[in-house]
Amino acid sequence: MIVLIAPEHILDNEIIILHELFREGLQYFHLRKPHQDFQFYSDYLNQIETKYHNRVVVHEFHELLEHYNLKGIHFQEAKRRETSTEAFQKLRKENKISISSSFHSPEELADCKFNFDYHLLSPVFSSISKQGYQGQGFKVNHINKTIIGMGGVTTKNLSEFDKLGYKGVGVLGGIWQSKTPVEDFKIMQKHYKN
Repeated sequence: MIVLIAPEHILDNEIIILHELFREGLQYFHLRKPHQDFQFYSDYLNQIETKYHNRVVVHEFHELLEHYNLKGIHFQEAKRRETSTEAFQKLRKENKISISSSFHSPEELADCKFNFDYHLLSPVFSSISKQGYQGQGFKVNHINKTIIGMGGVTTKNLSEFDKLGYKGVGVLGGIWQSKTPVEDFKIMQKHYKN
């Protein structure tokens, strides 16, 4: 499983590359632009072909679900901590969407009462996109949840994530800072199909 996180700041050709990745089979695109407003998110989604909206997960402005046929919503750590298990269960019951969340500790992930569709855990290896974000090498083989490893993902270390017990990777810099993002995505995709 590959989860692609949007770059924080708009890149040249970002939407063009994103469409190429969707055409190559990208199923999970996390729209995360932390310094932007609701209008920006709407404008961004309007640039994505409607047929791909059901592959987009939003981090902020969950009410966008009312306007777009999105794949799901993501809860960043702080928002997850202030949301009750009952509220998550209600969300799941009322919507046919994916619900995911971010974690920075395997212990907190294991102790979390609500079982998200998938859990992003970081940093596994030192981040490509965030300077000074040192990898922790978290092992998760003992946790019976769908855990996606983030931090330092490249085409060269996917088997390292497998050994640590991850069901997939969450990638940002490994695609958006690559000179060949579509080719790198195809390599990652092939790894997870095997």
